[in-house]
Amino acid sequence: MMLDIALSLERFAWYAGRHADLSVQNVALASDPAYVSVRNRFSATLAETVTCSDEGAFITSWGYRLGTSDDVESAAARLAFLLAALPA
Repeated sequence: MMLDIALSLERFAWYAGRHADLSVQNVALASDPAYVSVRNRFSATLAETVTCSDEGAFITSWGYRLGTSDDVESAAARLAFLLAALPA
């Protein structure tokens, strides 16, 4: 069965949006690659772009593997942890 990357990213955006300190900025499912942009809502500089590999891994723009589509909630929680740093 082939992974639905768009659905996986939509689910990731939903879970990320449930975190009080995160704000989903963009869900670009028609771009190549498809991605979700998320930022810390209390900072103008703490932001990340997340893609989903064909194998179902959520990957940040700098190559950090957040988790997989098997546990989207935990992957979004890892991003929330990474972006929780206080602004400078």
